[in-house]
Amino acid sequence: MTAIRSSINPGRRAVVIADQATAGGRRLLESVGTLSALLLDSIWATGEGIYQRRFSWREFVEQAWFLVSVSFLPALLIAFPFGVVIVIEVGSVATTIGATSFVGAVDAVATVREAAPIITALVLAGAGGSAICSDLGSRTIRDEIAALNVMGIDPVARLVSPRVLATVVVALLLNGIVAFAGIVSGYLAAVVMLHQSAGGFLNSFSAFSQPADLIESMLKAAVFGLIAVGVAAHKGMTVKRGPAGVGEAVNQSVVITGILLFLLNLLFTEIFLVLVPPRIL
Repeated sequence: MTAIRSSINPGRRAVVIADQATAGGRRLLESVGTLSALLLDSIWATGEGIYQRRFSWREFVEQAWFLVSVSFLPALLIAFPFGVVIVIEVGSVATTIGATSFVGAVDAVATVREAAPIITALVLAGAGGSAICSDLGSRTIRDEIAALNVMGIDPVARLVSPRVLATVVVALLLNGIVAFAGIVSGYLAAVVMLHQSAGGFLNSFSAFSQPADLIESMLKAAVFGLIAVGVAAHKGMTVKRGPAGVGEAVNQSVVITGILLFLLNLLFTEIFLVLVPPRIL
């Protein structure tokens, strides 16, 4: 009997593991589908609300101001040291191989293309997205979302759409500020700490940078901001009952947003390198 059980149990464990993997994959697909539907509904509701003059502009202004207030200073505090570190690391290597004139070009590409949208999205996801998820999650467990549905008010159009538009607009504005701060800090580090010429840094910057870099950065910031607010809203609208569920949803939204941002950043970078190759002198 023991031999029979030992011969059956491994098969049963394999079946259980396969069932768990299938259930996990199904839940993942359902979450992706729900998130995509929420984003599409919010974008449609935003356009429809603006066209029909029913968009909640007051909610939009309040959310935009809140996002700016909680993300502006942290983004600057990250951008300034990041620009300095990039220039110091690149400058030390460039000095070794005698290519100090390329420090400005590297700072332009690294800051504008990569650092600025990533920093903007991570700060918005950590500071603004967690607050959005917590707010919507609290409304969900208090049955306010259900009450809006009972009254015939679309909660996506009333609550999610203003937050989506506010996050995208703030992401675009904050991305430009972060990029400027990173470039200025890199310039100061190159001139003051590495004792390079200001003209050489600016000439290298202008020689290798191109308008497509700014377009790529802004597009990344808009998409990353959309993903951050979409994940936060999705987790808040589908939160489990109880305050513990709200805290769990907030943690999940930040972690999932971070993973999606880096994956999308890799995809966007590869696409732009194919469509817009680096400038060759």
